[in-house]
Amino acid sequence: MLNRYPLWKNLLILLVIGIGAIYALPNLYPEDPAVQISGTRGSIEITNTDLNRAEQALEKAGISVLEASLEGNSGLIRLLADDQQLAAREVIQQSLGEKYVVALSQAATTPEWLVNLGARGVNLGLDLRGGVHFLMEVDMDAAVKQQLEVTASEIRATLRKERLRFRKVAVEAGQIEVLLASAEDLDKARRLLQVDRQDYTFNADDSGLLLITMNEQAIRNLEDYAVDQNLTTLRNRVNELGVAEPLVQRSGRNRIVVELPGVQDTASAKRILGATANLEFRLEANRNAETFDTETFGFRDQPNRTAVLERDIITTGNNVANASVGFDENNKPQVNIRLNGQGGRFMSDATKNNVGRSMAVLFIEHKTRTRIVEQEGERIEVREPYTEQGIISLATIQSQLGSSFRITGSGSVQEASELSLLLRAGALAAPIYFVEERTIGPSLGQKNIEQGVTSIQIGLALVVIFMLAWYRVFGIFACVALTTNLVLLVALLSVLGATLTLPGIAGIVLTLGMAVDANVLINARIKEEMYHRGLSPQNAIHSGYEKAFATILDANITTFLVAIILFSIGTGPVKGFAVTLSLGLLTSMFTAILVTRLMVNWVYGGRRIERISL
Repeated sequence: MLNRYPLWKNLLILLVIGIGAIYALPNLYPEDPAVQISGTRGSIEITNTDLNRAEQALEKAGISVLEASLEGNSGLIRLLADDQQLAAREVIQQSLGEKYVVALSQAATTPEWLVNLGARGVNLGLDLRGGVHFLMEVDMDAAVKQQLEVTASEIRATLRKERLRFRKVAVEAGQIEVLLASAEDLDKARRLLQVDRQDYTFNADDSGLLLITMNEQAIRNLEDYAVDQNLTTLRNRVNELGVAEPLVQRSGRNRIVVELPGVQDTASAKRILGATANLEFRLEANRNAETFDTETFGFRDQPNRTAVLERDIITTGNNVANASVGFDENNKPQVNIRLNGQGGRFMSDATKNNVGRSMAVLFIEHKTRTRIVEQEGERIEVREPYTEQGIISLATIQSQLGSSFRITGSGSVQEASELSLLLRAGALAAPIYFVEERTIGPSLGQKNIEQGVTSIQIGLALVVIFMLAWYRVFGIFACVALTTNLVLLVALLSVLGATLTLPGIAGIVLTLGMAVDANVLINARIKEEMYHRGLSPQNAIHSGYEKAFATILDANITTFLVAIILFSIGTGPVKGFAVTLSLGLLTSMFTAILVTRLMVNWVYGGRRIERISL
């Protein structure tokens, strides 16, 4: 019988529409503006006491709180208005102090039963709402100092190998100072150290002190390397966070812009992105070691305990190929480390003749303190950089180590996880500081959303008016299919975790126009079959859908190819447009052909009719 679907096909189409409606539903629940609080370290847990202090500070500042709750190791404070977020963050940061990270966030209001089904709203880009923008600055002075420290360690090793005694090899005031035990060895040491060090200038002063400095070209090359390496590391860290369509790019000589659309845990993102943590593996110094060859460090979690370590560094976190979290025989967290080829050789050479001695894992973290000062009646944020160094593990070398080993002393599982993430993503080549943190203003983002929704509504309304006026009952079918198409498209964007931007909204508007175009082709074909070829209404409907299908498929395939090209070679906004356009083509084919046919079959199929309203 013409124009009848079997029961299984009807049920399948309705099932797809029902599932689409469920997964599009979370977008009807707007997010609450919020401020998220977490510790500067993964081991610091936020407690109800911390939340109460934050709430009291906000209440004193006249900022209304909707709700405060604990979520894992962090706290979330929901606010009543978007324009209170920035003020709330400043108040809470001043109240809680430097051990806490306070970041802007958006808190979901999706019902729990939808969350349990895996349903979530569409991620909104920075031009809409829900993202965070960081402007970060690379500390070039620290990059130069780190390189000089590495060179100083190499110089000490070279002098020992050549049996040239020295009293001092240290980095002072942007240069390496080498003081030999005998002034007669100065020329020999200079010739020896100049080999393969064309980037350095060697000078001696009247006291017999050899001064080694980097030349200007080497410093410029090092600065470029530091920024490029930090870019790569930040991209790796963003990938570990699982952020959709992030932006990480260089800005000017020594700054990096990081934009994270749709991020919920902004406090964690800020902590992980800004962490300039690195590891150094050093031997514990012998009791008779010279003081200028050693340094004393405290333990990270035991400030009253100290150990004396050699200045020479065996290897650093830069040579870590992979890192993962595990548990030792006492069920305490540990970090399993695998070094690359170079790091493995360094570790093997250092431990081969030092079995029975202790090796320390030194954790180094560069941070900044920010405080608000008033200058000429204006509140200005002042940044003060500082470095924290602490031993996280000191263990006896039982046998010669290779490229794989483990370190303990991380404290909690979360702290071990963060350490392994940082090592896995790569160490920063130089410390990096947050210069600016902001969102695209909540009011502007809301205005963009409203304008985008208005554009979709106007486009949909104009199409509905035209279809109803021109095609009557078949116009109703097309309008229902068009609405279903929009629901399915939103559901797909939600399920895939795509980020919706203003160009993406433009793709949705274009999709609506192309979707109704398919129905226009079908309806025009039915008219032609019925009025010009003299077919009966049932045969005209059947023939119209059959013959229009090839044209619709051809048009959609060519547009889909263009969308793939745009996605392949385009930047972020262009990719957003391409994603919504390509997904819209798929939903359009489904709704324009199958959904409208389903409704036509229900109304006209399986019975004798003399005319149709078209």
